[in-house]
Amino acid sequence: MSSPSKRREMDVMKLMMSDYIVDTPNDRLNEFSVEFHGPKDSAYEGGVWKVRVELPDAYPYKSPSIGFVNKIFHPNVDELSGSVCLDVINQSWSPMFDLLNIFEVFLPQLLLYPNPSDPLNGDAASLMMKDKKEYEEKVKEYCERYAKNNGKSAAEEDESGEEDISDGNYSSSDDEIPGHADL
Repeated sequence: MSSPSKRREMDVMKLMMSDYIVDTPNDRLNEFSVEFHGPKDSAYEGGVWKVRVELPDAYPYKSPSIGFVNKIFHPNVDELSGSVCLDVINQSWSPMFDLLNIFEVFLPQLLLYPNPSDPLNGDAASLMMKDKKEYEEKVKEYCERYAKNNGKSAAEEDESGEEDISDGNYSSSDDEIPGHADL
């Protein structure tokens, strides 16, 4: 590994060869998305998320930026931006880590063991501390609504999502309450 760009190429290729669906728009290896499946035996099981990855020029010496594209209910993930609060990525990153570590260890551990005392999503953290069962129901509700797409990959769902409005299946009602959040 003579340079950060060689390491970047090698890490992205390892991710692709490990059965992850990696979408590299314009064949750029510094910005791409990865299809990530929720861990088994968790409230996130069965969910499929598109995770945005941005590799800085100094990768692997500087940590990647990671964010969920589709919504996820979790204390350590910002609901609006999808940003992830994870110490190993944000503060204690080491060049010894690679992209496979993120998708096979760090993100599954984040979903399995949330840290409500350091939240990016205060509502999720509060609910988790007050009522664990209700928190898990809300996680499952978000999975059903935002992370399950009838067997399509997250990338395919993005592309087909635009068709729903233009194919005449979109309906609007004046009876709907203005400003009502669609959760």
